[in-house]
This record gives sequence, structure tokens and C-alpha cells, in this order.
Amino acid sequence: MSTPSGPSGAAADWRLDRGALRRAFDRASAGYDAAAVLQARVRQELLTRLELVRLAPRVVLDLGCGTGHGAQALKRRFPRATVIALDLAPGMLRETRRRSRWLRRIERVCADACRLPLADASIDLVYSNLMLQWCDPPDPAIAEMRRVLKPEGLVSFSTFGPDTLRELRAAWAAADAGSHVSGFLDMHDLGDALARAGLAEPVLDVERITLTYADVRGLARDLKAIGAHNATVARQRGLTGRARWQAMTQAYEAYRRDGRLPASYEIVYAVAWGASTRPHAAHPGGETRIPVSAIGRRGPRA
Repeated sequence: MSTPSGPSGAAADWRLDRGALRRAFDRASAGYDAAAVLQARVRQELLTRLELVRLAPRVVLDLGCGTGHGAQALKRRFPRATVIALDLAPGMLRETRRRSRWLRRIERVCADACRLPLADASIDLVYSNLMLQWCDPPDPAIAEMRRVLKPEGLVSFSTFGPDTLRELRAAWAAADAGSHVSGFLDMHDLGDALARAGLAEPVLDVERITLTYADVRGLARDLKAIGAHNATVARQRGLTGRARWQAMTQAYEAYRRDGRLPASYEIVYAVAWGASTRPHAAHPGGETRIPVSAIGRRGPRA
């Protein structure tokens, strides 16, 4: 993962604080859905992409389930499957429990994606919506996906790319040299991480979405409401000074168009299989390309 350059130059300072992430998402759980407009949109796209694949999974894992909307949709899609909703934050699982019904029971597990309390080769489908960016580096979480996945199983996930919140990052850079916005993994580096983990036939692509706000405070409120504020080790622990905040908001004004401030998001979608049975087409630079149309030609064996 490309690491932002910080004042100390120490890469470790820009890694994510797992404890801070857990607390942030726990606090955000009750009001999460009201602000999670982008998450809902990406979730629907990720679920729609699953329709391209012939699947009859017996066990499905929603990794980083949030408030449970994805787990519910997966249970509706695969009513005979056991659906496991797993999240780092207990509050998110409480919301998932409120949402689930006994007729569509969902198993809930509180755990870290980097240390899954699940058996090897026990999952047919690993689904994960906008969670992987909170695992830094992503390799341990991807390795865990590979470990729990059955040989013919599928991984399907979305995550943020490096252009996410680029306006906010640039505005803060104009105000000071501190850590204010988390860094995100480039699609090509993510593809390399999938290959290192031993996942097969990866297909990755990018979508760009722009939300707009009347002012920076509206964006900041939404980020706080979904628990997605800065959680780097190097983040400032106290309140942001008024002068720095004003300098940042003034710098952000350079992006205003038609009376609104943009907040850009780069969404990376990826699918990969647990094992390979077909030769790949090699391209210069070691890149492997698989057509999206080929995804639906394979599925877990009964």
C-alpha cells in the first residue's frame, strides 16, 4: 500500500489504529444508516454483480457487515444458506440483530477481519462491502479470506481507492502537515495482494462517485456519523485548532462548483476464486486479465 508522506517520514505512524476504528464504528452504529448513503449505493452494486455468477453457497460470510443490510440481502438471495454477519464493532452487530427476523436468522460474530475465528475452507462465498480499506495493510485480511474460503468458493468485495476524499486530503495538506485523512490502496496493489494470498482469477475495476455538500462541516458530520473519520496512528488526538480548520475550509473552497463542494470517492470492486482450474492469459508486466463475462462460468460444486 502506498503510504502518505508524513512529517516524521515514519510509515508506521500512518497505519490505522484498530482500537480507534472499533470505538468509532461502535459509537456510529445507532445512527449509521441515516448517513451511509454511499455505502448503500455501493452495497446494491456489489449485490447486483453477484447476479452474474452462478452460485449455490451453503455458507456465506458478510465480512464487515455493518448494520446488517448486506447480510439480510444475502439471506434473501440464498435462503438455504447459513449467513454469518461478522464485524469488529459490537454496536454494529446489535443493529444487525434488531434487523434480522427468526424466519431469516443470521449468525452474528464479533471479530477482527485480520483474525477470523472460522475454520479453514468453511465458507463458499465471502462478501465484503467497503470494509477492506480499514485493514492496513490488507494482506492479513485477504489471507484470512483465502484461508476460510473453500477451493471453489468466491470472494466478492468493494473498497476505497486512493482518489477517495482527494479534495479533503489536499485541503488539509494546505493547512498543515498532519495526518487527517486515511490513505487507501491502489487497485493494482490490491490485485497484487490478492495474488500473494493465492486467490485465483481476480477481476478488478473502478467506479468514481462524487457526493456534494453545502459546506465542509456537512461532509465532516457524515464522516463522523458513519465512523469513517481519520484513525491513523499519527492523527491529532486533541481538538483541531480554529486557525487550521479555517485554513482547511478556505483551501477546500477552490473546489466549489455550482455552489456545492465535491467529495470524490474511488470505489474498487474485486472478485476472485479460491482455486484455479483454467490457464490465464499473461500480459506484459506480469498482469493477468480475465474478462468479466467469464466470471459466471464457474461456481461451487454441489
